[in-house]
Amino acid sequence: MPIELKMPALSPTMEEGTLAKWLVKEGDTVSSGDILAEIETDKATMEFEAIDEGTIAKILVPEGTDEVKVGTVIALIAEEGEDASSVEAPAGKAVAQDGGETGAGQPAEEAKPAAEPSPPQTEAKAAPAPAAPQAQDGGRVKASPLARRLAEAQGIDLAGLTGSGPGGRIVKADIEAAAGKAPARAAPAPAAAPVAERPASVAPATFETEIPHEAVKLSNMRKTIARRLTEAKQTIPHIYLTVDVRLDALLSLRAELNKGLESRGVKLSVNDMLIKALAAALMEVPECNVSISGDQLFKYSRADVSVAVSIPNGLITPIIVGADTKPLSLISKEMSELAGRAKEGKLQPHEYQGGTASISNMGMYGIKQFDAVINPPQGMIMAIGAGEKRPYVIDDSLQIATVMSATGSFDHRAIDGADGARLMKVFKQLVESPIGMLA
Repeated sequence: MPIELKMPALSPTMEEGTLAKWLVKEGDTVSSGDILAEIETDKATMEFEAIDEGTIAKILVPEGTDEVKVGTVIALIAEEGEDASSVEAPAGKAVAQDGGETGAGQPAEEAKPAAEPSPPQTEAKAAPAPAAPQAQDGGRVKASPLARRLAEAQGIDLAGLTGSGPGGRIVKADIEAAAGKAPARAAPAPAAAPVAERPASVAPATFETEIPHEAVKLSNMRKTIARRLTEAKQTIPHIYLTVDVRLDALLSLRAELNKGLESRGVKLSVNDMLIKALAAALMEVPECNVSISGDQLFKYSRADVSVAVSIPNGLITPIIVGADTKPLSLISKEMSELAGRAKEGKLQPHEYQGGTASISNMGMYGIKQFDAVINPPQGMIMAIGAGEKRPYVIDDSLQIATVMSATGSFDHRAIDGADGARLMKVFKQLVESPIGMLA
């Protein structure tokens, strides 16, 4: 009996993924530990290993297929002594001629039976819904979603219109031109809710534009970023607190430390030292090293700092675990290694999922100050601006100092404003007197 190879859950939160690339083909013999495919999750591209031995009998999901649900059968492996050529796809998973599957990537057990024919009706049927009008030849009328909604609102029969869009597609301009001219259809009962009554969170699936453009499909990572940031801004009451921090002492200490670490091949960055400062501040103000979940508040006894790293497809936050207890040299080494693998899409889930707080540094882009969005379920994130020469009052005299602005975003459900202010004060003190981070 063939072994079903199913789409794996490569992280605790993974529900679907993209089968980016097959590294085997039908007829190949595989052993436990062989790499079968590359699977793109919401954060990284990961390798999928075989755990059984046998021959790849059938590949049911072609490479490049998006939104493959976890648990979907993606291939069949013939066991030793089994004729691979005689293996058949399970019911509901037949391979289409173009290489796709029936069932749109859903597991076979989820396939729904065909609807039974309804008994004949004695009453006259209502006109067909405008979302799928039929042309006289039985084919589907080509119309944009916006044109369909406008036609429905104005009672215009799309089947009687000639489209001016690409391939004869009916677009917004055709509806506007036909307004008041085309025969109205009988309104379905009950009447559909007006567009204005739709929930504000429901956005149209597409839109019309005459501006030259390229439509690019969202990657799994970009979809996840969009979903999580929307969730964060809609459900988390953010409070923002900003302090100006002198960097001169930290820059001086960094130069001295780098001289001493040169023989070990370590070069500290300002960001390495700010990660350490945030971790130390979180331990000194534990009221901010928390997260909220339902009716529970989680208080953490370790500072795991997630660090925002820009990568080609979006943003990822590898974690420096226990940053409060690690020396700066180790933080620097780990950060360099994690950032490198993040840009290659090779991070493991445990390396970017979790964390007790985050830090995001946009100073290298010359950004003076910004408000970062909290990374749920964490309770805070520190936004770091550029260090720049500014007029600054030192010992009651106006002098020139290297100053940066740091803004903490706090989840006001879990962290009071006064506690957030204490964290910002301690962070400022640690950066301006950085010897305290080494104690």
